[in-house]
Amino acid sequence: MELSFRAKEILNQISDKTTKLGDLRTIAKGIKKDHQLAMELWSSKLFFARQLAILIMDKKLLTQEIIDNLIADINQHNDNEKLQLIDWLMANQLTKDKKTLAFLEGWADNESSLKRRIYWYYQGRLRWTGQPRPDSDKLLSKIESRIEKEDPEVQWAMNFTAGWIGVYEKKYRNRCVALGENTGLYKGKMVSKGCTPEYLPEFIAIESNKRNL
Repeated sequence: MELSFRAKEILNQISDKTTKLGDLRTIAKGIKKDHQLAMELWSSKLFFARQLAILIMDKKLLTQEIIDNLIADINQHNDNEKLQLIDWLMANQLTKDKKTLAFLEGWADNESSLKRRIYWYYQGRLRWTGQPRPDSDKLLSKIESRIEKEDPEVQWAMNFTAGWIGVYEKKYRNRCVALGENTGLYKGKMVSKGCTPEYLPEFIAIESNKRNL
């Protein structure tokens, strides 16, 4: 794609070595919404440019085909960038419109591991607000039967969902703790200071105690 002067100007402002997320948000705040510019920045294939592009896309113009193309592009990045971009796309675009939410909610069994990650991460985000959901039993059954066979990026999101179910829905707590014990996922994994371990028995105990649940 031929880049406009404005797109080139913005690309000159960001660097993979020095740019921070706060810088991208500041630039995006000045632009607000510009879907054409977003697509130009996206075409650069640069990580920070694509993060900025996600912030200024017009959610109303995100068709299933466009989303599929975006996810295919994201899959070409290294693992760290790929997961940041897919989670950024979910949080800043796909959960902001009823149409794209409808797409997302049908991805539990999608052949794309990134789409499955989005589905499960979204389920976890719904639950970390503390609002009980009517389908937690059904979701737990799916997690129990699939998590050990899933791709790592999907395992993480399933584990995240089970963790918040265990924190806020006490009737499922023992079941979620047992899931962690049985799979052993993230047991002994080091975490940064101030962060909660991802191993379910520890995560659920710490986060539920914080909330006196």
